[in-house]
Amino acid sequence: MHLLASLAIVAAENQDEFDPNDVTPGVAGFVLTFVVMVVVLLLIFDMVRRIRRVNYRAEVRQQLEQEQLAEERGEEAGEADGEAVDGGSVDGRGDRPGRGETP
Repeated sequence: MHLLASLAIVAAENQDEFDPNDVTPGVAGFVLTFVVMVVVLLLIFDMVRRIRRVNYRAEVRQQLEQEQLAEERGEEAGEADGEAVDGGSVDGRGDRPGRGETP
């Protein structure tokens, strides 16, 4: 307690000697702030580049999946059309008879 009181008294006595220029960051503070700002900007640019890359890869993956599904549907439709032309016939109701059935 006694130590805190003596520090307060010393601080109060030195109040008139306060120089505002002594508490400014100066050139070193400016340079450090500028370096931190440049590093943050570089990190932001890198993050944006990586996010774009991930988005492009997702778009390409989705496009490839859609093309693959379209090809599979095309093959299934081709097989279904081939069966109707080869051996099956369609009656007036639009139903195709099953294998071995007669119309």
